Amino acid sequence: MTDVLFYKVALITYLLSTVGYITSLLVRRVLVARVSTWFLFTAFTIHTVSLVFRSLKTGHSPVIGFHETLSFFAWVMTATYLALQLKTKTRVFGAFVSPVVFLLVIVASIRLGGDVSLPAALQGGLVPVHVILSVTGEALFVLASCAGAMYLIQESFIKNKKVKSFSRLLPSLKDLDKINHLCLLWGFPLLTSGILVGSIWARTVWGSHWQWDPKQIWTLLAWIFYAILLHQRLALGWKGQKVALLSILALSFLLASFVIVSLFFTTVHSFI
Repeated sequence: MTDVLFYKVALITYLLSTVGYITSLLVRRVLVARVSTWFLFTAFTIHTVSLVFRSLKTGHSPVIGFHETLSFFAWVMTATYLALQLKTKTRVFGAFVSPVVFLLVIVASIRLGGDVSLPAALQGGLVPVHVILSVTGEALFVLASCAGAMYLIQESFIKNKKVKSFSRLLPSLKDLDKINHLCLLWGFPLLTSGILVGSIWARTVWGSHWQWDPKQIWTLLAWIFYAILLHQRLALGWKGQKVALLSILALSFLLASFVIVSLFFTTVHSFI
């Protein structure tokens, strides 16, 4: 149960980080956000340890199943955000990222310590590769949307001439647009690779790369949405407000597809 213990400690530390980031907005002090970043780094480190113990206990990569997938999703988001800090120094951006990470960790904890056995369809070397690539790509899309949401808020403050008050605390529009760009640029090929690996594994298990499964269809539609968005950004130079808004819409579509498929369709991905 060592993995469970470290997971619970990480959860508490994520909570402290989230409270700190929100406090930094309320008191309008970047210093509080900087301290919160160290709490987030500490939570990430403890979370990493819990993933290692989880892998040792289960004998497989800690990315398969409901708890493990959400836990890994939160871990990737945190790792990417901390890495972005080295390039952008956008501490207060954590006020958008940390609550999402904390929420994911909370939801994942519902099945913490549950059954660790895998169905036959998931017992293959390509399965963790498929999940890691897909989840990492989707986690980057969430960060792109967070940056897009903060971009729209910051732009609104600037247009309303509130630069000297609350907006001075927020990252610059340039940095937020850069985060959005990097996350889309890296997230799309990762998700694409994950889908391709999944199709190879599907042929091994179900005899075909494509089963017209609702999960596959909705994911393909979301992939096309992101493909168009990234093309417009790279080929036509779209940036700023337009890309920020479309990033949020694309993620909303991706999340809606997940909810709709889970509630109203039977899918071969029901084990997640």
